[in-house]
Amino acid sequence: MSLGSERQAVQNPFIRYAEEAGWTYLPPEEALRRRGGEGSPVLRVALIEQLQRLNPGVVDSSTKAEEVIARLVRVRPTIEGNQEAWEYLKGLKTLFVEAERREKNIRLLDPDRPEANSFLITDEFRFVSGHTAIRADIVLLVNGIPVVVVETKAATRPEGIAAAFDQIRRYHEQGPELMAQAQLFTLTHMVQFFYGPTWNLSRKALFSWKDEQAGDFETLVKTFVAPRRILRLLTDYILFVRKDGELSKAVLRPHQMRAVEKVVARAQEPDRTRGLVWHTQGSGKTYTMLTVAKRLLEDPRFQNPTVLMIVDRNELQQQLFQNLAAVGFGRVHLVRSKRHLRKLLREDTRGLIVSMIHKFDDADAELSTRPNVFVLVDEAHRSTGGDLGNYLMGALPNATFVGFTGTPIDKTQHGKGTFKVFGGDDPGGYLDKYSIRESIEDGTTVLLHYQMAPNDLVVDREAMEREFWAAAELEGVSDVEELNRVLDRAVTLKNMLKNRDRVDQIARFVAEHYRQFVRSMGYKALLVAVDREACGLYKEALDRYLPDEMSRVVISRGHNDPAELRRYHLSDDEEAWARKAFRKPDEPPQILIVTEKLLTGYDAPILYCMYLDKPMRDHLLLQAIARVNRPYEDKEGRRKTSGLIVDFVGIFDNLERALAFDSRDVEGVIRELDVLKDRFVALMEQGRAEFLPLASGKSEDKAAEAVLEHFRDKERREAFYAYFRELEEVYEILSPDSFLRPFLEDYQALVAMYLLLRSAYEPHIPVDKSFLRKTAEIAQKHTATDAVHEPEATYEIGAGALLAVIKEEKPDTVKVFNLLKDLHRLVEAKGKEQPHLIPIGERAEAIRHAFEERQLNSQQALQELSELVRDLQEAQKQRQESDLSPEAFAVAWWLRVQKGMDAKGSERLAASVEPAFKEFPHWAVIEAHERELRKRLYRELIAASVKDVVVWADEMLTLLRRAVQ
Repeated sequence: MSLGSERQAVQNPFIRYAEEAGWTYLPPEEALRRRGGEGSPVLRVALIEQLQRLNPGVVDSSTKAEEVIARLVRVRPTIEGNQEAWEYLKGLKTLFVEAERREKNIRLLDPDRPEANSFLITDEFRFVSGHTAIRADIVLLVNGIPVVVVETKAATRPEGIAAAFDQIRRYHEQGPELMAQAQLFTLTHMVQFFYGPTWNLSRKALFSWKDEQAGDFETLVKTFVAPRRILRLLTDYILFVRKDGELSKAVLRPHQMRAVEKVVARAQEPDRTRGLVWHTQGSGKTYTMLTVAKRLLEDPRFQNPTVLMIVDRNELQQQLFQNLAAVGFGRVHLVRSKRHLRKLLREDTRGLIVSMIHKFDDADAELSTRPNVFVLVDEAHRSTGGDLGNYLMGALPNATFVGFTGTPIDKTQHGKGTFKVFGGDDPGGYLDKYSIRESIEDGTTVLLHYQMAPNDLVVDREAMEREFWAAAELEGVSDVEELNRVLDRAVTLKNMLKNRDRVDQIARFVAEHYRQFVRSMGYKALLVAVDREACGLYKEALDRYLPDEMSRVVISRGHNDPAELRRYHLSDDEEAWARKAFRKPDEPPQILIVTEKLLTGYDAPILYCMYLDKPMRDHLLLQAIARVNRPYEDKEGRRKTSGLIVDFVGIFDNLERALAFDSRDVEGVIRELDVLKDRFVALMEQGRAEFLPLASGKSEDKAAEAVLEHFRDKERREAFYAYFRELEEVYEILSPDSFLRPFLEDYQALVAMYLLLRSAYEPHIPVDKSFLRKTAEIAQKHTATDAVHEPEATYEIGAGALLAVIKEEKPDTVKVFNLLKDLHRLVEAKGKEQPHLIPIGERAEAIRHAFEERQLNSQQALQELSELVRDLQEAQKQRQESDLSPEAFAVAWWLRVQKGMDAKGSERLAASVEPAFKEFPHWAVIEAHERELRKRLYRELIAASVKDVVVWADEMLTLLRRAVQ
């Protein structure tokens, strides 16, 4: 058995572990029977039984059950339909009950009693949609509904997760009716286990599964598919939200689920009524809070509670309510005033109340003394400072208070107060903690680098020291309004920052830096100015160096603003448009100029660079720079691996002073860009020592042969790929820089080596997509690929061209890879219209595998490929002379090559089955047509004295099915 094979080492163990966790295996044939055909996504019999069992008196007949199923499977094959299917699972849909003359909610599953549900797992799940078919590796079905689609890959494929993700994307395109039912997907090649929500196919929505005790593959599978957890995932940890008018879908990450469970558990402890949750910026804190609120409100153990959500600014309040409207909160009360708040609490209002902290100013004591009041405080480090926190606590003396923060608690007196208010019941002060380092390791956020601007552009250090750093008010500053009040008194400093000549020089620098370092990577930037007037000055200056549409000012509107500021006022609709357009690649604006807005709560993963010209520190600084720490990847191959801060105010001169937190909490948050130069030097030295000597001093062909031979070992090859990816990422960030010049030729040689290996050993993976933008330019301009060549026109490749390759004066190893590449491209291009090429392609892949595994040497591989090319030549000659259809000719050729029939016999038998294929052209997608076709095939095969009629028919259809998929 192959240790790394997909079926034996990954797929089968997954099923076995799921069975041990409580699932029942259903063979594909039985699953198909219960589905009632390949066009049905659900197990109809199982779903009918469960609908009647879970809905006594409501679904009281199979007719009623069929009505529900018909509605369920007819949901639109879109994200909107997927949300509707989820609402069925949540029990939010209704059915009219004639006996009671009213609509009643129907349940498709019971989330509180796992034993009341049916948990089935099946594999090789073939689903037909229109004229296309997909085949999912594994599908998990709860009560007959496919809820999780699993794609497995061989453990030996480092690119396996990416390939599996591409297949999930294809399933959404080619089998959307199935994916409209499925709520989650998982990808695994044993070494790694990822999961994500269907209908959100962004790479940043794909999460690595890890449980507290999970380590090996068995534990990863069992903890994820545990029936109770799957039910919880489906009903509690999926959210549908609207952002800027567009519906999107999210599923909670492991640290979010963990925090939710801890908060709900804390809410059940009468003697412990405080908790502090630190989940670093960008790790989904808002969704965690929303899920906690829903769990508390829906859980009968809390006896119809009041959940009070405290937010700290109008902007966040608005964003929150966009989410609340979309995630199904029923009773929601938005506090309009202090009087309204008092009224709600005095009248014993239940459900969700959302308020800003200042509405508690001067609040009466004991407005509500119930213990089932739960207060969730956003940005707890600043919301409960001073008297406001005391008023809040006094108004709700028996409530449970849980603070949430996106930044660690600082070491100042202010920070100690936050620990005292929320963290007293837990060792270390936190109920749950998800640090910056953890988020970077998980890929939830990316590492940040900073770069000091040229000295002549950085603000005067004495003025900074005198008017910013020494200000007593900076102790624990965590709010942009507080910061602005400090800066308003720093008159000299603000005048320096807004000096017209300095602004012009910085604008010129930003324009050039953006063009060279940011735009060339396909990303966007923020320019943070000291105040609203400075934003206007920067816009005027930037327009001198960049087109007007490339930048946009986003500032708050003031009633008494002068004309020069009013020109930059945006209406709510205009601001919403700017936010939305900024998130889109290759669309203006590319640079947003801000001072307050967008520094917290704005999520634009394509944002890579922040030009910082506003003094900040502590929480506000961490929140601001976290705008650029979101991971990003798109279909064009852009893959953000880090973010960049360009510092014009000298904040990062002293990181310890700028970030007054425990060093363990902020370790790894931001590094100086020069560190990358040291890493690049080390990587290039490794390349010069280990890899470049392989081709040194040899002619091009001999060099290519040496490289290909050295990397025939797969582990060596994968180690080189990992090395090159890191080198490329560092180059992408640093380039262009004169520092790179001494390394450029050698870097180009390593690029060529990488291209050679990917072209030779991974022809099915488009090499251009695996390059980042700046390296792709090098590959296009400087890299010759003649050794293992890329044909200019695939359709011109034929036996003649391949025979010419065999006769070339090149090393055998190079010939082998050129032949393999050309055969692969020929089959890819022509296999569907000439199905007889498919077995030829499969034989070529078998030769490739044997060659890579050193079962064949280059001479033997070349000999086998030469025979294969001659067979191809013969096939093409026969094809030109034959009157058979492409399908019938493929059958004739298969009969000759695979079954050993003579030319006349194979032609005669193929001709006899040809009318059947013409009569049933859609046999591959319509089950009834396939049955009729099989009958005709059996009859003709019997007439031709074939003994294994069923086997031959199966093999024949399998060959032709591969051509239509």
